[in-house]
Amino acid sequence: MIDKAQLQQQIAAAAREVRATNPMAGSITNTVTINFVANAQIAVGGSAAMVYLPDEGEFLAGAGGATYINVGTLFPIYKETLPRTARALHEAGKPWVLDPVAIGIGEMRTDLLAQFKEFKPTIIRGNASEVIALANLWELEGDGGASQVRGVDSTQAVDEARAAAVALARYTGGAVAVSGETDLVTDGEVVCYSRGGSHFMAKITGSGCSLGGVCAVYAACAETPLAAAMAGVQVYNLAGSRAEAKVDAPGSFQVAFIDELYKATPEDIAANPFEIEEA
Repeated sequence: MIDKAQLQQQIAAAAREVRATNPMAGSITNTVTINFVANAQIAVGGSAAMVYLPDEGEFLAGAGGATYINVGTLFPIYKETLPRTARALHEAGKPWVLDPVAIGIGEMRTDLLAQFKEFKPTIIRGNASEVIALANLWELEGDGGASQVRGVDSTQAVDEARAAAVALARYTGGAVAVSGETDLVTDGEVVCYSRGGSHFMAKITGSGCSLGGVCAVYAACAETPLAAAMAGVQVYNLAGSRAEAKVDAPGSFQVAFIDELYKATPEDIAANPFEIEEA
């Protein structure tokens, strides 16, 4: 079992490598938040590329360091784009991040998310209700009961998704990040609780979507999926708490948040408060 000091070293190393190498993490993502996703990826040191056509997705799978797939807004072409891209990533052994936004709403979204089980995402990022629903859809043990998804919002607490997150991580061999007031991250062996953030994150569109994109940036460089997911969650909690201290409203918070993502050092990211325990 990895200990806190080792994980902090891996988080800092991933952040340093991202700043040094500017890895490309392509995205097929929610059109509502696409600009915020790209800006957050660039702010932490990555390079962004947003696509939606099948051949473009396959190209990014081969050319990029990692890829982010978010099912928040779907177009008919995604019936072809998303499975082809996920298959290409899986076959190439490239890391990828899945955000199962609004799981359970619509037949197409459900069918696509069911197909992703075969391609084992490196990191799954969602709120508690989405994580529980995905474990249910994939028929994994320890799913934590019935999901209560409400659009893109969660009606359940992070700890209610702990069993589901652990089950998903053990199945994929990767990591799962559950966003909430305190964020939970697990690789199926350990569970981490990362603290910080801001109440303003719930007052802007895209804080969760952009976190998935940032996790993909770190996945291109991190030693493990856990280190990549934790690097993303830690920098978000650090930047969120710092930005909140400088503003008094959500519009200015969004600008300050991007600034703080840019300013965060590897050492500060690793040192943001978190606890680690056995899963």
